Amino acid sequence: MKPVTEASNPKTKDIDRRSTLEIVELINQEDKTVTDAVSRVLDRVVEAVDLIVERLRAGGRLIYVGTGTSGRLGVLDASECPPTFGVSADLVRGIIAGGYDALHRAVEAAEDDPDQAARDLHSHNVTSHDVVVGISASGNTPYTLGAIEHAKKVGAATVGLTCNPDSRIAAAAQVSIAPVVGPEVIAGSSRMKAGTAQKMILNMLSTAAMIKLGLVYSNLMSNLRATNEKLRRRACAILSEETGIDAAEAALVFEAAGGDLRVGLLIAHAGLSCDDAERLLQSHGGSVRRALDSLS
Repeated sequence: MKPVTEASNPKTKDIDRRSTLEIVELINQEDKTVTDAVSRVLDRVVEAVDLIVERLRAGGRLIYVGTGTSGRLGVLDASECPPTFGVSADLVRGIIAGGYDALHRAVEAAEDDPDQAARDLHSHNVTSHDVVVGISASGNTPYTLGAIEHAKKVGAATVGLTCNPDSRIAAAAQVSIAPVVGPEVIAGSSRMKAGTAQKMILNMLSTAAMIKLGLVYSNLMSNLRATNEKLRRRACAILSEETGIDAAEAALVFEAAGGDLRVGLLIAHAGLSCDDAERLLQSHGGSVRRALDSLS
């Protein structure tokens, strides 16, 4: 029996006869079903987030592993964590079968080697402190399954993200997240609905984990790294909007804070010196929210 991600969609059997408008309407209609599919597995997403937070608090890392589109989505989510949340590039890592070349061109044969997955995880020094998220639309990709099995052997926590609840990865992982998005518009093209569902869930895993770790204040990127002019402007805008000071003063506070938005928020909110703000922040694990709450 074919995995649901490989089945043919009866709603799009004649898509090659349709007008351009009808084609994009069909794709849009199918995409609308993804949100409902994801909503039905939120309890498993919660379980995975709590597991990730537990491991990160204990000094571990979040490691995404996948092939093709799934692997690229993992690398994408991992690469966004340092600028968004101010974390080390080592904290969230993306491993894709075939390495760097697979990010911009298909390296299809790479997905068939489970032993290579074990070697790749070993080269990243994956240990029992880490959590490994295996991403696979079908849930049966040998490389990703090999990664889950190796992670289990070294004692790492494991999460399977798949769109096939009856798959080997769903059965092997400690936590299985399996939104059933149904057949794709183009049979087997799991970069479409399955990819959208995976992207939505990866957003949840990393964002919710970072919020729980105290790396977000209110709904603001309080830990962003202002590594370019655009991000410096964003940091100053956050300071201004959140604390009510004008743009010129926000720029001065941000400079006084040494370019650390968290410190700037504490200076502007609580009238602290830079040194006092840094000490308070450090004593509360870098969380602006917890630091401010301690003053009330």
